[in-house]
Amino acid sequence: MTKDFAIYPSLRGKTVIVTGGAGGIGADTVRGFAAQGAKVGFMDINADAGHALLTDLEGEHVFAPCDLRDIDALRDAFTQITEELGQAQVLVNNAAHDDRHDWRKVSPDYWDERMATNIRHMFFAIQSVAPGMIENGGGSIVNLGSNSWWEAGAGFPAYATAKSAVHGLTRTMARELGNHRIRVNTVVPGWIMTERQRDLWVTPETLAKQLDRQCLPDPIDPIYVARMVLFLASDDAAMCSAGNFMVEGGSI
Repeated sequence: MTKDFAIYPSLRGKTVIVTGGAGGIGADTVRGFAAQGAKVGFMDINADAGHALLTDLEGEHVFAPCDLRDIDALRDAFTQITEELGQAQVLVNNAAHDDRHDWRKVSPDYWDERMATNIRHMFFAIQSVAPGMIENGGGSIVNLGSNSWWEAGAGFPAYATAKSAVHGLTRTMARELGNHRIRVNTVVPGWIMTERQRDLWVTPETLAKQLDRQCLPDPIDPIYVARMVLFLASDDAAMCSAGNFMVEGGSI
């Protein structure tokens, strides 16, 4: 069914940075902002996918290949994007990886790597853009959480721990930055039917179990997460901060 989605005039011409923007929810978010007339800078460890997406976009956009576990590389990528597009007015902290793991086999090094993959870079991304937002008089930061820990999901304890920490990061940074009219919110996706999820974990049985858990009877396309992000980035959400915005079909 074709959807007639909203246009947010306040997003036109804004500089937006999206982490993990080459695939899944991130790619739909990048496309969504580009369609609004924003200038989008995005980064991802998958250079081939990032360059391919960049060629499909119309307008002024930048892709910066980056392993966000490397904070020096992260800072360099933010510098590259802002030098080409201007100071960020919107940051979308999307990058994460929900690899499955057995709690019995988790080593300290693996735990630390999962934290670096799923939460640490979010803080340093905020640290990178906040001074420019303060100078510009405001901005919007959207962090991507997960309902996996709300549902007490099993199979990825390090991932669930990192994703639960996103909410603490959102609320404390909303307080830290709010006097500068910088809004910080969390979008909480449920089980989103990205290509990666379908390739690795979606089966008729697991999907049926998920849909039975949801209030709504349909699988969740990543575009609906992107649409919530667009709303929170827009001036329509000017009085929204420190909040959780659920896109999980009513499954908690």
